[in-house]
Amino acid sequence: MLLGVNIDHVATLRNARGEESPNIIEAAKICIESGANGITAHLREDRRHISDVDIFALKAEGFRLNMEMAATYEMKKIALELLPDCCCIVPENRQEITTEGGLNVASNIENMRNFVEPLIDAGINVSLFIDPDKAQVSAAADIGVKYIELHTGAYSRAFGTNNENSEFNKLKQASSLAHLLDLNVNAGHGLNYQNVKRMLEIQGINELNIGHSIISRALFTGLDNAVKEMLNLVNKN
Repeated sequence: MLLGVNIDHVATLRNARGEESPNIIEAAKICIESGANGITAHLREDRRHISDVDIFALKAEGFRLNMEMAATYEMKKIALELLPDCCCIVPENRQEITTEGGLNVASNIENMRNFVEPLIDAGINVSLFIDPDKAQVSAAADIGVKYIELHTGAYSRAFGTNNENSEFNKLKQASSLAHLLDLNVNAGHGLNYQNVKRMLEIQGINELNIGHSIISRALFTGLDNAVKEMLNLVNKN
């Protein structure tokens, strides 16, 4: 299972003082040198953490780059100039603390198909961030993307409660359907060093994208150790 490290909150910490430290590029290099398979960064419309300069600098360094982005004209224009390895299309609300819930692809099939088509034609691997819902998985396949990213937030919040198995089974069922529809499955949101272990029970997950828990852990262990600890968990046989 691959691990993509989301470094948004390295930028959050940097922006708290409006200075240059901690350095985004240095953080990304440590993640890759520690075994991460790629870097994820969300260029939000409000630019609350990652900036335009950041996203282009990450691309220039040659990292395998997954750009999270809203389905807007501005972001599509940037992505077509940047040409990241991957784009993950996510819902975005300016009032939210972090991304809440998945895209409603099933109700916007034509609009979403028209949005992603130029990105796919440009050679970008496009992923849709969706809840583990069969209708959303089927809609993603209809649009023509090759990847989905299952939103693991509900499972993460339910971990250790009576609802854990119910939420986890939704992920398993959504992943099974996705593979029947020839979709590659990534997953992420809210995963940490405790709840990530169950992701190994889901057959065929290609990649986990994890940020907040790794960056938080790094405050105590260092970023290299935080990445290695997560890799040990996601690669456990």
